[in-house]
Amino acid sequence: MDPAVQSLLDAVNAGDRAAFFAALAPNATMTDDGTPRDLVEWVDREIFTVNGHLDVESSADDGRSLTARYRNDTWGEMRTTWQFTVHNGQVTHFDTGQAR
Repeated sequence: MDPAVQSLLDAVNAGDRAAFFAALAPNATMTDDGTPRDLVEWVDREIFTVNGHLDVESSADDGRSLTARYRNDTWGEMRTTWQFTVHNGQVTHFDTGQAR
């Protein structure tokens, strides 16, 4: 697993918002099913205010491409995909969406 991605996942599962943002590069971006989202708004709504948790099922591309079971208090559990771009040890972009 890529260390920057692992730090981000650990932060999600610990509910640690500060550690999550520490794993991100300044000006990091994200998309949800290919649609650009406001990163801060999205992670607060989808992760940190609703007890988000991620269980990785499989990974590829040195841990930068994941299939995972993701759950939160709003949506319950679903299979998701996550693609991460990492530069200089920090996540600069990620895309998530429902696994097909």
